[in-house]
Amino acid sequence: MAEWANRPLDPVYPVIFVDAIHVKVRDGQVTNRPIYVAIGVTVHDERDILGLWAGDGGEGAKFWLAVLTEIKNRGVGDVCITVCDGLKGLPEAITTVWERAIVQTCVIHLLRNTFRYASRKYWGQMSRDLKPVYTAPTEAAAKERFVEFTDKWGGQYPAIIRLWENA
Repeated sequence: MAEWANRPLDPVYPVIFVDAIHVKVRDGQVTNRPIYVAIGVTVHDERDILGLWAGDGGEGAKFWLAVLTEIKNRGVGDVCITVCDGLKGLPEAITTVWERAIVQTCVIHLLRNTFRYASRKYWGQMSRDLKPVYTAPTEAAAKERFVEFTDKWGGQYPAIIRLWENA
């Protein structure tokens, strides 16, 4: 296991996905602990688990910075796109390690955060209205669908509009 966790990695990953999953761990007592996961897509379009790291508390950008630095020290010199949740400070940690990486917010996390702002009774309609935005074939088409979404929901939920604009 130690040999796998410290193996050299490819010099370039077009895409890396980073996230934490929370699992129950028994260490005297049962607690929720984050397990940090980094998965890369190779230049040959294969998925590669870059590593798993056990955290000791909540998910934080400071811990992610250490993880990403370790990945870089194992040979990853360039990452084109890093997909992550909306964790505060994480985009800065990513660009600290790979200066030219594009940070992309994960659509699933974006949708999950969207519904935190909206009344439950609107979730179905809002979900149907957002799908054409994130499944659009081009950026221009996505922007057009987002204008339609904004016209419909922007007055009632301006925070959702800002969330998507920032992402």
